[in-house]
Amino acid sequence: MAKATKQIKREVPHPEEVQSQAVADIVTALAENREAILATIGIVRQLNDMGVLSAVEALLDKRVDVSEIAIQQINQPAMHNTIKNGMTAFKFLGTLDPGQLQMMLNGVGNGFEKLGEGSAQKSGNPSLWKLGSSMRTPEVRQSIATMVSFLEGMGESFQEQKEIH
Repeated sequence: MAKATKQIKREVPHPEEVQSQAVADIVTALAENREAILATIGIVRQLNDMGVLSAVEALLDKRVDVSEIAIQQINQPAMHNTIKNGMTAFKFLGTLDPGQLQMMLNGVGNGFEKLGEGSAQKSGNPSLWKLGSSMRTPEVRQSIATMVSFLEGMGESFQEQKEIH
């Protein structure tokens, strides 16, 4: 029969052994990831050359002061409105059909191009006759019809909001 174990002797590694194993693990990891390590060193070198690292270091040194200033700026009423307006704008953009938005933005861009061409070519005001005849062109009629539809939709929304409030 075997003897009963009465004492358990734990073997605690020496700190030198733990440290040498840690160094060996680090060297192994460096060797396995040589290209990534060298690329990271190159990026850090470029950031240092640009002065980004010193700016980040200064920012971290003064983080309490910087955060106080940032909180003071965010707590201003104008900033609250800006944040709310930004969130509302993102919600609005989420409701739009991308195809319709693209079509409208293309039209606005084309309109600005025509505006630039027209103001560069003509120095004076167009005559009423010229304006009246331009109303007969399909492009102008389509634009006016689109604007009227837009105004009708906007007016309906205003009426709904008026009834709610």
